Amino acid sequence: MPQNIRFVEIAVAGGGPAGLCAALEAAAAGARVVLIDRNEKPGGQLVKQTHRFFGSRAHHASERGVNIAREIAGAAAAHPNIEVMSAATVFGFYEDGVLGVEQAGRIFYLKPSRVIVATGAAEKSLAFPNNDLPGIYGAGAVQTMVNVYGVLPCRRVLMVGAGNIGVIVSYQLLQAGVAVAAIVEAAPRIGAYWVHAAKVRRAGVPIYTGHTVKRAYGERELAGAIIWQLDENGQPVPGTEKDFAVDTICLSVGLSPLVELLAQAGCRLVYAPQLGGHVPVRNAELETSMPGVYVAGDAAGVEEASAAMVEGALAGLHAARGLGYVQPDFESRRAALQQQLHSLRSGPAGEKIRAGLAQVLAG
Repeated sequence: MPQNIRFVEIAVAGGGPAGLCAALEAAAAGARVVLIDRNEKPGGQLVKQTHRFFGSRAHHASERGVNIAREIAGAAAAHPNIEVMSAATVFGFYEDGVLGVEQAGRIFYLKPSRVIVATGAAEKSLAFPNNDLPGIYGAGAVQTMVNVYGVLPCRRVLMVGAGNIGVIVSYQLLQAGVAVAAIVEAAPRIGAYWVHAAKVRRAGVPIYTGHTVKRAYGERELAGAIIWQLDENGQPVPGTEKDFAVDTICLSVGLSPLVELLAQAGCRLVYAPQLGGHVPVRNAELETSMPGVYVAGDAAGVEEASAAMVEGALAGLHAARGLGYVQPDFESRRAALQQQLHSLRSGPAGEKIRAGLAQVLAG
């Protein structure tokens, strides 16, 4: 065991919405928590989300993501039971339960009694000729440049993907003065909420469902893109090409859960495409196949930020209970959180998530 090792009660890897809520819930129960986040300030994807949330008051309805991030990150920083390590990366989860951490060039090790992995997800890419030309970005990168740093990455963009992220980022680019040539979606229908899609349609942006990128073109940088239609079997239809002169292609084609730490820990993973890829098997308490290791947020399966926050709170509640920290209202609090998750995943919109969870829930 390394010499410079520190024993802690609960370590939370990831300071996005799931990790922050996990830390706050565990700390409220009395546990001492170390929250580790690789960014300069916690908040995860929320720090670049300027749109208002839907749902109930419990899900921060009508609040903007950036304000939610400021609120819960501030609460974590002020809590006496939470130590926040920013600009710190968990690079290893060893067989003896030790976490390797790097911060400002210094390597040290933590030995937590419980671990909550809330590492989020990474953007997927899309294969097409010349997809490595400068000017082709992930939607998350574009959203960060515009909403966090105030940098316009382009003048005219083709958005690929009509899910919530693709449509919301398209509208935010319009607000920033960028021309959105079109939104392209391979599926036969858009995946975004209609309220978001209606905004870009009212702005005159066409949405081509059942289409994909045939190729990008340009010499030293992107000059344009050609799209074409897909048939009912997902095969391209020659003769349906459309040419767009754009200086940026923005890819919003899904997210992949970041499960490397869980794999290192020996957690059992299964492939659930409805949840974004390989995710850990877990029980109703969000404990994985490795005792004492919990998961929450997009690392458990890609969903909306509201679900990530509720999952984080549940994981924190149960991790604290595992150490003997049980508040008098534990059962009612757990039931309320479980009901919130059930509500967020109900109806036709949650059908895909429910199908994915059926593959990964154990016990």
